[in-house]
Amino acid sequence: MIKSDAEPIRHLWLAAVLLTRLPLPRLPSTAFRDSPRAVWAYPLVGLLIGGIAVVVGQIALWLGLSSAIAAGLALGAMMLTTGAMHEDGLADTFDGLWGGQTRERRLEIMRDSHIGTYGVLALVLVTGLRWTALAALAGAGAWPSILAAACLSRGVMSVLMTRLPHARADGLSHSVGRPQAVAAWGSAGIGFLATLILIGGAGLSAALIVGLLLFVTGTIAHKKIAGQTGDILGATQQLTETAVLLAALAALQ
Repeated sequence: MIKSDAEPIRHLWLAAVLLTRLPLPRLPSTAFRDSPRAVWAYPLVGLLIGGIAVVVGQIALWLGLSSAIAAGLALGAMMLTTGAMHEDGLADTFDGLWGGQTRERRLEIMRDSHIGTYGVLALVLVTGLRWTALAALAGAGAWPSILAAACLSRGVMSVLMTRLPHARADGLSHSVGRPQAVAAWGSAGIGFLATLILIGGAGLSAALIVGLLLFVTGTIAHKKIAGQTGDILGATQQLTETAVLLAALAALQ
């Protein structure tokens, strides 16, 4: 158990507990009351997750492995670090939003642990795009792009958290709570600033694409389930991370 009077440290630790499966010391149950205010630290946790992936990928290259293998190992490192929670959300979102005909049925499908055709196709397509982009970026030594993607994609999740109501009265997103706008936009701002520092002008095009994806994702979620869930947030992270990677790759051409 960690005791600290430093609020930013508590928030960062809380964000890491929520977004990763790292073996961190336990927090007191009262600490989770700060979950809505801790969203500003999400992009910092993203930097940590991306940093782990970069270290794994670079070690693979030093060992003489190909950039494709290094990218696969880096991708696997991110999945292990997060417990593949965002990938799970991506699959459940596509299964639910396109597999059900009513709001209630869509939410029921999203809660089901089984994966359907839409979920499989989404995972294959998005993971394939991420792997391909990571391989090209790793081969070019563009590791900062991977950090930027991991950072910004987690920074913008909180925007949907504050813009959309909870679609159900339980679940991970509901347990975290609905952050105030200042915390949510602060999270997105930190992610955007870090992206600009890491990849320069390519960060502007990445931010525009991410903004469009947020609008589209939020609109579809509001129309189909009248809100957001942890699965919707996971899908948002996956789609926006892919967008940043592709934007960074395009800037290298």
